[in-house]
Amino acid sequence: MKVTIPNDQWDEGKEGVIVTWIYGDGAEVEVGDVICELMVEKIQSDFVAPASGVLRILVEADSTVEPGDHVADIE
Repeated sequence: MKVTIPNDQWDEGKEGVIVTWIYGDGAEVEVGDVICELMVEKIQSDFVAPASGVLRILVEADSTVEPGDHVADIE
């Protein structure tokens, strides 16, 4: 499953930062597990796994992201 930053996470045209990945690449995750923390306009929020499986990280921590960006896969 493709993991993307939700379009409703913040206003269009804004950028955010992946602060940290809670789970490492190759980790088993369950639906609803917090997999990373996002910072948008000085507000930090949790991003949860949309599916269960093995997490494959595509975008490193401290990277700038926008709504719709493909940041990981869950196999």
